[in-house]
Amino acid sequence: MSNDNEYTPAKVWTWESESGGKFANINRPIAGATHDKSLPIGEHAFQLYSLATPNGQKATIMFEELLQLGCTDADYDAYLIDISEGDQFGSDFVDINPNSKIPALMDHSTTPPTRIFESGSILQYLAEKFDVLIPKDFQAKTQCRNWLFWQMGSAPYLGGGFGHFYSYAPSKMQYPIDRFTMEVKRQLDVLNRHLSENEYMAGDEYSIADIAIWPWYGSLVLGDLYDAAEFLDVASYTHVMRWAKQVSQRPAVERGRRVNRVWGPEEEQMAERHNDSDF
Repeated sequence: MSNDNEYTPAKVWTWESESGGKFANINRPIAGATHDKSLPIGEHAFQLYSLATPNGQKATIMFEELLQLGCTDADYDAYLIDISEGDQFGSDFVDINPNSKIPALMDHSTTPPTRIFESGSILQYLAEKFDVLIPKDFQAKTQCRNWLFWQMGSAPYLGGGFGHFYSYAPSKMQYPIDRFTMEVKRQLDVLNRHLSENEYMAGDEYSIADIAIWPWYGSLVLGDLYDAAEFLDVASYTHVMRWAKQVSQRPAVERGRRVNRVWGPEEEQMAERHNDSDF
Protein backbone atom coordinates (compact mmCIF):
# COMPACT_ATOMS: atom_id res chain seq x y z
CA MET A 1 0.00 0.00 0.00
CA SER A 2 1.34 3.40 -1.01
CA ASN A 3 2.38 5.85 1.67
CA ASP A 4 2.34 8.87 -0.69
CA ASN A 5 -0.57 10.44 1.24
CA GLU A 6 0.39 9.22 4.68
CA TYR A 7 -1.14 11.30 7.43
CA THR A 8 0.93 12.42 10.39
CA PRO A 9 -1.30 13.42 13.33
CA ALA A 10 -0.62 16.74 15.02
CA LYS A 11 0.37 16.74 18.68
CA VAL A 12 -3.01 18.28 19.52
CA TRP A 13 -5.93 17.81 17.13
CA THR A 14 -7.91 20.89 16.14
CA TRP A 15 -11.19 21.10 14.24
CA GLU A 16 -10.35 23.02 11.09
CA SER A 17 -12.81 21.79 8.49
CA GLU A 18 -15.62 19.36 7.76
CA SER A 19 -14.46 15.78 7.27
CA GLY A 20 -16.30 15.32 3.99
CA GLY A 21 -18.73 12.63 2.97
CA LYS A 22 -22.38 12.22 3.87
CA PHE A 23 -23.43 13.84 7.16
CA ALA A 24 -20.23 15.94 7.26
CA ASN A 25 -22.32 19.07 7.73
CA ILE A 26 -23.67 17.83 11.09
CA ASN A 27 -20.51 16.31 12.57
CA ARG A 28 -18.83 18.36 15.27
CA PRO A 29 -16.55 17.69 18.25
CA ILE A 30 -18.81 19.27 20.90
CA ALA A 31 -22.16 18.37 22.47
CA GLY A 32 -25.21 20.45 23.29
CA ALA A 33 -27.98 22.20 21.40
CA THR A 34 -27.27 24.40 18.40
CA HIS A 35 -30.69 26.03 18.24
CA ASP A 36 -33.97 26.39 20.09
CA LYS A 37 -36.66 24.05 18.83
CA SER A 38 -39.76 22.80 20.59
CA LEU A 39 -40.91 19.24 20.01
CA PRO A 40 -44.58 18.41 19.43
CA ILE A 41 -46.46 16.31 21.98
CA GLY A 42 -49.31 14.09 20.83
CA GLU A 43 -52.17 12.45 22.68
CA HIS A 44 -50.51 9.23 23.79
CA ALA A 45 -48.40 8.61 26.88
CA PHE A 46 -45.40 7.62 24.75
CA GLN A 47 -43.83 10.26 22.57
CA LEU A 48 -41.10 9.00 20.25
CA TYR A 49 -38.76 11.29 18.31
CA SER A 50 -36.85 9.31 15.74
CA LEU A 51 -35.92 8.34 12.19
CA ALA A 52 -36.16 4.93 10.51
CA THR A 53 -32.46 4.15 10.64
CA PRO A 54 -31.60 0.74 12.10
CA ASN A 55 -31.45 2.23 15.59
CA GLY A 56 -34.73 4.03 15.10
CA GLN A 57 -36.44 0.89 13.81
CA LYS A 58 -35.71 -0.89 17.08
CA ALA A 59 -38.05 1.44 18.96
CA THR A 60 -40.88 1.45 16.43
CA ILE A 61 -40.76 -2.32 15.94
CA MET A 62 -40.89 -2.70 19.72
CA PHE A 63 -43.96 -0.50 20.01
CA GLU A 64 -45.70 -2.33 17.17
CA GLU A 65 -44.88 -5.69 18.78
CA LEU A 66 -46.35 -4.46 22.08
CA LEU A 67 -49.53 -3.36 20.35
CA GLN A 68 -49.68 -6.67 18.46
CA LEU A 69 -49.57 -8.41 21.85
CA GLY A 70 -52.54 -6.38 23.05
CA CYS A 71 -50.66 -3.87 25.21
CA THR A 72 -53.03 -1.00 24.42
CA ASP A 73 -51.25 1.32 26.87
CA ALA A 74 -48.23 1.13 24.55
CA ASP A 75 -49.87 3.27 21.89
CA TYR A 76 -47.51 6.02 20.79
CA ASP A 77 -46.91 9.08 18.68
CA ALA A 78 -43.79 9.02 16.51
CA TYR A 79 -42.39 12.29 15.21
CA LEU A 80 -39.72 12.62 12.56
CA ILE A 81 -36.23 13.80 13.51
CA ASP A 82 -34.31 14.60 10.32
CA ILE A 83 -30.70 14.01 11.33
CA SER A 84 -29.43 15.27 7.97
CA GLU A 85 -30.89 18.68 8.86
CA GLY A 86 -29.58 18.67 12.44
CA ASP A 87 -32.96 18.24 14.17
CA GLN A 88 -31.20 16.17 16.83
CA PHE A 89 -29.41 19.31 18.00
CA GLY A 90 -32.62 21.18 18.80
CA SER A 91 -33.01 22.28 22.42
CA ASP A 92 -36.00 20.07 23.30
CA PHE A 93 -34.42 17.00 21.74
CA VAL A 94 -31.14 17.55 23.59
CA ASP A 95 -33.11 17.84 26.82
CA ILE A 96 -34.31 14.27 26.23
CA ASN A 97 -31.05 12.90 24.88
CA PRO A 98 -27.92 14.91 25.69
CA ASN A 99 -26.06 12.65 23.26
CA SER A 100 -28.12 14.00 20.33
CA LYS A 101 -28.85 10.61 18.79
CA ILE A 102 -32.13 9.02 17.76
CA PRO A 103 -34.29 7.43 19.02
CA ALA A 104 -35.40 9.47 22.03
CA LEU A 105 -38.53 8.69 24.04
CA MET A 106 -40.67 10.41 26.66
CA ASP A 107 -43.03 8.42 28.87
CA HIS A 108 -45.75 10.81 30.07
CA SER A 109 -47.52 8.11 32.09
CA THR A 110 -45.10 8.79 34.95
CA THR A 111 -44.85 11.84 37.21
CA PRO A 112 -42.65 13.53 36.30
CA PRO A 113 -42.38 12.21 32.71
CA THR A 114 -39.49 9.79 32.17
CA ARG A 115 -36.93 10.38 29.45
CA ILE A 116 -35.39 7.29 27.86
CA PHE A 117 -32.55 7.43 25.37
CA GLU A 118 -30.26 4.87 23.70
CA SER A 119 -32.13 2.20 21.76
CA GLY A 120 -31.09 -0.64 24.07
CA SER A 121 -32.34 1.26 27.09
CA ILE A 122 -35.65 1.94 25.34
CA LEU A 123 -36.08 -1.77 24.56
CA GLN A 124 -35.33 -2.82 28.12
CA TYR A 125 -37.54 -0.09 29.59
CA LEU A 126 -40.55 -1.10 27.52
CA ALA A 127 -39.99 -4.83 28.01
CA GLU A 128 -39.86 -4.39 31.78
CA LYS A 129 -42.77 -1.92 31.90
CA PHE A 130 -45.09 -4.29 30.01
CA ASP A 131 -43.44 -7.54 31.16
CA VAL A 132 -43.19 -9.01 27.67
CA LEU A 133 -40.59 -9.78 24.99
CA ILE A 134 -37.96 -10.70 27.53
CA PRO A 135 -37.77 -14.29 28.84
CA LYS A 136 -39.07 -15.05 32.33
CA ASP A 137 -36.55 -17.86 32.89
CA PHE A 138 -33.45 -16.33 34.47
CA GLN A 139 -30.95 -18.12 32.22
CA ALA A 140 -32.89 -17.26 29.07
CA LYS A 141 -33.25 -13.66 30.26
CA THR A 142 -29.49 -13.50 30.72
CA GLN A 143 -28.93 -14.85 27.21
CA CYS A 144 -31.34 -12.24 25.87
CA ARG A 145 -29.37 -9.48 27.55
CA ASN A 146 -26.06 -11.00 26.41
CA TRP A 147 -27.16 -10.64 22.80
CA LEU A 148 -28.78 -7.26 23.36
CA PHE A 149 -25.49 -5.88 24.62
CA TRP A 150 -23.59 -7.77 21.90
CA GLN A 151 -25.50 -5.70 19.39
CA MET A 152 -24.74 -2.46 21.21
CA GLY A 153 -21.02 -3.20 21.13
CA SER A 154 -20.86 -4.72 17.65
CA ALA A 155 -23.06 -2.54 15.45
CA PRO A 156 -20.78 0.53 15.57
CA TYR A 157 -18.23 -1.52 13.62
CA LEU A 158 -20.92 -2.27 11.06
CA GLY A 159 -22.38 1.24 10.86
CA GLY A 160 -19.74 3.78 11.81
CA GLY A 161 -16.97 1.52 10.55
CA PHE A 162 -17.93 -0.56 7.52
CA GLY A 163 -20.98 1.44 6.48
CA HIS A 164 -19.20 4.77 6.67
CA PHE A 165 -16.12 3.81 4.69
CA TYR A 166 -17.95 1.57 2.20
CA SER A 167 -20.89 3.90 1.49
CA TYR A 168 -20.45 7.40 2.91
CA ALA A 169 -16.78 8.40 2.93
CA PRO A 170 -15.78 10.94 0.26
CA SER A 171 -13.38 8.44 -1.29
CA LYS A 172 -12.81 4.68 -1.19
CA MET A 173 -9.87 3.65 0.98
CA GLN A 174 -8.78 0.04 0.99
CA TYR A 175 -7.35 -0.16 4.50
CA PRO A 176 -10.48 0.87 6.48
CA ILE A 177 -12.80 -1.03 4.13
CA ASP A 178 -10.72 -4.19 4.53
CA ARG A 179 -10.44 -3.68 8.28
CA PHE A 180 -14.15 -3.26 8.91
CA THR A 181 -15.24 -5.81 6.30
CA MET A 182 -13.20 -8.41 8.16
CA GLU A 183 -14.89 -7.48 11.43
CA VAL A 184 -18.42 -7.46 9.99
CA LYS A 185 -17.89 -10.87 8.43
CA ARG A 186 -16.60 -12.15 11.76
CA GLN A 187 -19.75 -10.81 13.42
CA LEU A 188 -21.94 -12.48 10.80
CA ASP A 189 -20.12 -15.73 11.51
CA VAL A 190 -20.79 -15.29 15.24
CA LEU A 191 -24.50 -14.88 14.49
CA ASN A 192 -24.53 -17.72 11.98
CA ARG A 193 -23.00 -20.19 14.42
CA HIS A 194 -25.41 -19.16 17.16
CA LEU A 195 -28.50 -19.29 14.95
CA SER A 196 -27.54 -22.72 13.65
CA GLU A 197 -28.56 -24.01 17.08
CA ASN A 198 -31.23 -21.46 18.06
CA GLU A 199 -34.41 -20.30 16.38
CA TYR A 200 -34.08 -16.84 17.87
CA MET A 201 -31.29 -14.98 19.60
CA ALA A 202 -32.34 -16.02 23.12
CA GLY A 203 -33.33 -19.55 22.12
CA ASP A 204 -36.87 -20.57 21.19
CA GLU A 205 -38.43 -17.26 22.23
CA TYR A 206 -38.55 -14.08 20.17
CA SER A 207 -37.33 -11.20 22.31
CA ILE A 208 -35.85 -7.72 22.46
CA ALA A 209 -32.53 -9.26 21.43
CA ASP A 210 -34.01 -10.06 18.01
CA ILE A 211 -35.61 -6.62 17.83
CA ALA A 212 -32.22 -5.02 18.51
CA ILE A 213 -30.20 -7.12 16.07
CA TRP A 214 -32.57 -7.48 13.13
CA PRO A 215 -32.62 -3.85 11.89
CA TRP A 216 -28.85 -3.97 11.53
CA TYR A 217 -27.86 -7.51 10.62
CA GLY A 218 -31.18 -8.74 9.27
CA SER A 219 -31.45 -5.73 6.99
CA LEU A 220 -27.83 -6.22 5.94
CA VAL A 221 -28.26 -9.80 4.75
CA LEU A 222 -31.61 -9.02 3.13
CA GLY A 223 -29.89 -6.38 0.99
CA ASP A 224 -31.45 -3.32 2.58
CA LEU A 225 -28.33 -1.82 4.15
CA TYR A 226 -25.37 -0.20 2.36
CA ASP A 227 -26.07 -2.16 -0.85
CA ALA A 228 -23.35 -4.51 0.37
CA ALA A 229 -24.99 -7.95 0.30
CA GLU A 230 -22.97 -9.23 -2.64
CA PHE A 231 -19.73 -7.66 -1.41
CA LEU A 232 -20.10 -9.39 1.98
CA ASP A 233 -21.30 -12.69 0.45
CA VAL A 234 -24.25 -12.67 2.84
CA ALA A 235 -25.86 -15.69 1.16
CA SER A 236 -23.18 -17.87 2.72
CA TYR A 237 -24.55 -17.10 6.21
CA THR A 238 -27.51 -19.40 5.75
CA HIS A 239 -28.73 -19.44 9.34
CA VAL A 240 -28.63 -15.66 9.61
CA MET A 241 -30.57 -15.49 6.35
CA ARG A 242 -33.21 -17.92 7.66
CA TRP A 243 -33.64 -15.89 10.84
CA ALA A 244 -33.68 -12.55 8.99
CA LYS A 245 -36.45 -13.68 6.66
CA GLN A 246 -38.43 -15.20 9.52
CA VAL A 247 -38.33 -11.99 11.57
CA SER A 248 -39.07 -9.80 8.53
CA GLN A 249 -42.39 -11.58 8.04
CA ARG A 250 -43.74 -10.56 11.45
CA PRO A 251 -46.57 -8.03 10.96
CA ALA A 252 -45.19 -5.77 13.70
CA VAL A 253 -41.78 -5.71 12.02
CA GLU A 254 -43.35 -4.87 8.67
CA ARG A 255 -45.17 -1.96 10.27
CA GLY A 256 -42.38 -0.80 12.57
CA ARG A 257 -39.78 -0.49 9.86
CA ARG A 258 -42.01 1.98 8.00
CA VAL A 259 -42.48 4.47 10.84
CA ASN A 260 -40.44 7.68 10.44
CA ARG A 261 -39.24 6.48 7.02
CA VAL A 262 -39.04 9.22 4.40
CA TRP A 263 -37.14 7.41 1.64
CA GLY A 264 -37.66 4.40 -0.57
CA PRO A 265 -40.94 3.32 -2.21
CA GLU A 266 -43.80 5.66 -1.29
CA GLU A 267 -45.92 2.82 0.05
CA GLU A 268 -43.20 2.07 2.64
CA GLN A 269 -42.93 5.65 3.89
CA MET A 270 -44.60 7.10 6.99
CA ALA A 271 -43.09 10.34 8.26
CA GLU A 272 -45.19 10.31 11.44
CA ARG A 273 -47.30 7.72 13.24
CA HIS A 274 -50.14 8.53 15.62
CA ASN A 275 -52.71 5.74 15.27
CA ASP A 276 -53.10 2.27 13.78
CA SER A 277 -55.17 3.82 11.02
CA ASP A 278 -52.04 5.60 9.76
CA PHE A 279 -50.97 2.32 8.18
